[in-house]
Amino acid sequence: MTDTGAQGTVRMNGGAEETVRVWDPLVRIFHWGLVAAFAIAWITADELQPVHEIAGYAVAGLVAFRLVWGLIGSRYARFTQFLKGPGATIAYVGDMVNGRERRYLGHNPAGAAMIVALLATLSGTAFTGWLMEEPARMAMLPDLPQVVAPAFADGDEDEEHEGRGEGYGEGGEEMLEEVHEAFANLMLLLVALHVGGVVLASFRHRENLARAMVTGDKRAPGPGDIA
Repeated sequence: MTDTGAQGTVRMNGGAEETVRVWDPLVRIFHWGLVAAFAIAWITADELQPVHEIAGYAVAGLVAFRLVWGLIGSRYARFTQFLKGPGATIAYVGDMVNGRERRYLGHNPAGAAMIVALLATLSGTAFTGWLMEEPARMAMLPDLPQVVAPAFADGDEDEEHEGRGEGYGEGGEEMLEEVHEAFANLMLLLVALHVGGVVLASFRHRENLARAMVTGDKRAPGPGDIA
């Protein structure tokens, strides 16, 4: 067993392959906890509302934790370690298309962009779901543009100024529900793309990335790899 400093601890697997600890326990718990919470929320939507709401709060809590852990967590959990600019991300995607992308020990640029998209979409899903629990919470929203406002008006000018929760009526609730469902459907698309990217990277670099998110270990970096 050899200490590799910033790269973690290198281990020998049966004398055949060196591995290095990449994902800390909290990152792994977050990842699989989020998978379970979102799956439960999706399955129970419109069927078991209390369970759906609890799962939604779990998703929100996990996202909040990940944002904090991305600032103060272990090396490969930190946003500063894996977030890249648009240019680097586009270049990496181009390399993927041409089959010449380099192996990253942590998140690659495309994976990093996907993480941002997933966290943003989950935040939108959880926030709109929270608003839907109590119509009065819509008062927290900023005024909508005038071009949209008529869709929520009930024809009574005085009532429109009494409060956001009453003034918006059923039309506002319906639109909020549609936005919530749109976020949830976008999440399904992003999850499918994420899983596809994991399968592709696992095949290209000959390592099981899903298993690595369970054990925390990945193959030690070799020549050309980015650690």
